[in-house]
Amino acid sequence: MRILSGMETHGAIGLRDRKKQETRERLAHVATLLFIERGFENVTIAEVAEAADVSKMTVTNYFPRKEDLVFDAHEGVEDSLAKVLRDRRPGESALRALHREFVGSLDANRPLNGLCTADFAQLVHSSERLRARERELDEKREAALADALAAEPRGDDPAPVLVAAQLAAAHRVLVNKGRALIRDHTGPETVRAALTALADSAFSLLEPALGDSYTR
Repeated sequence: MRILSGMETHGAIGLRDRKKQETRERLAHVATLLFIERGFENVTIAEVAEAADVSKMTVTNYFPRKEDLVFDAHEGVEDSLAKVLRDRRPGESALRALHREFVGSLDANRPLNGLCTADFAQLVHSSERLRARERELDEKREAALADALAAEPRGDDPAPVLVAAQLAAAHRVLVNKGRALIRDHTGPETVRAALTALADSAFSLLEPALGDSYTR
């Protein structure tokens, strides 16, 4: 048996990780296309496995929950608000950072803004199970933001959980509005304009209470 050098071992691990990620992405892609075509509740894990030419166990190893074949990027979603907080600019408050980042993200589909295709938006809207899973992700995203706020010493500032709840609620309204527009096949420029205006209104309402809270 030949002993791998440190560099070879690192390369082998990197290759394995890439192949796992490719498999994960392919399974999610194949499954989502099936769900869009036939409805989430009407497609079984066995049928996803057959379409992807893998075993049923392979699917469940990567995705123990069927819903996460749709929400395969859930880790990025859960961390999206907390990441904005961590990456905010010097002198910038949590509210202003979230406002800036949300509007700035509207040129692409990113975990922060919830933008997607019309087919995906309709798929989630039409499934009670997927809507329930998305609510769970919203709760985890809010909790992650609260944890990130709590990690910063702020003296007499409002409790992090209350601030996180208000910021996450504004963000949730924006995402839901965007999804509704997308389901109606609204053009991307119109969606961007509508969400920019709504973001300005939503964060302005919170400005008197939270405008200076958690300023870096």
